[in-house]
Amino acid sequence: MTIPATMNAVVLTGHGGLDKLEYHTDWPTPRPGANEVLIRVAACGLNNTDVNTRTGWYSKQVTEATTGGAYDSVDHSDSTWGGSGITFPRIQGADVCGHVVAVGQGADDGLIGKRVIADCWLRNWPDPLDRNAAGYFGSERDGGFARYTTIDARNVGVVNSTLTDAELATFSCSYTTAEGMLARARVGKGDRVLITGASGGVGSALIQLANRRGAVTIALASPAKHTDLARLNPAHILDRAPKDLAAALRQTTGQAHVDVVADIVGGAYFPSLIEQIARGGHYVTSGAIAGPIVDLDLRTLYLQDLTLHGSTVVPPQIFTDLIGYIERAEILPVLAATYPLGDFHAAQAAFVDKKHTGNIVVTP
Repeated sequence: MTIPATMNAVVLTGHGGLDKLEYHTDWPTPRPGANEVLIRVAACGLNNTDVNTRTGWYSKQVTEATTGGAYDSVDHSDSTWGGSGITFPRIQGADVCGHVVAVGQGADDGLIGKRVIADCWLRNWPDPLDRNAAGYFGSERDGGFARYTTIDARNVGVVNSTLTDAELATFSCSYTTAEGMLARARVGKGDRVLITGASGGVGSALIQLANRRGAVTIALASPAKHTDLARLNPAHILDRAPKDLAAALRQTTGQAHVDVVADIVGGAYFPSLIEQIARGGHYVTSGAIAGPIVDLDLRTLYLQDLTLHGSTVVPPQIFTDLIGYIERAEILPVLAATYPLGDFHAAQAAFVDKKHTGNIVVTP
């Protein structure tokens, strides 16, 4: 097919508010380099990483909760997930679904025409487990909030599924993040897993993936979202932050403690979560939308023999496993809304507002 010279794209021009995201209809179309593919994007999901990078929330100077606006103080040298700066302009967007339309030298031309989703983690492929060399699609290189994008051919997975493009664009970031968290905490059959922020993209993925492992899932979410969450079949659903978590757990589940807390919220509720982990249990986190600074009583940590896990970069097989889960319909998409790329400001504002369940997607 003929590749146009320009394309529509949402371009991040600096740290700040939504005004830093500019919609262009004449942005240069990228060309695939060696071992790369060119994808005609059909849909791309939104994630907290996009907001955190735009606002500079990853900077250690920021101690507030994730919001959609600018912060008073941002150190531009540590303003991305990896602790370094970002080069502007940048096209964000990691959760790409689309069709390969061209390949660079060394890439498999059998991928042309295939529908693919992207593995968000950019790797040093001679040593793919090297976390220090990892980058992120839409952060360390341009991503999918555009009509076309390029990526290493080893970062795409062909998906054979009846799901729509928009549905497929809900999986990669949230579900690999969730699976990585569960793997770190070694969640297995019968484990009682308490999931915060259960109505979001990662939270709804945690429910499904923990269920798949045979765990007993306990979801925390605002009551307005309980009906939506019930469709994902958690064993129990509680309010998003019960005042007396022990009592709420005991009343609803029959036990006051859990084996694992899978937390993407953080903030002031952190001590309540830690106190309800059973002796020898695990806490795992991959986010802190309610605030990154928390109170920890070290006596609880060591006297209860707890293990705390941070989870960010995941091993490559998690993405490969995810493709299999999708194709066997072992997990389902939770698509909250779809917006045209030209309405990106509205899409990200809705994402930040957190009134949805699941994922929000834009289409070029």
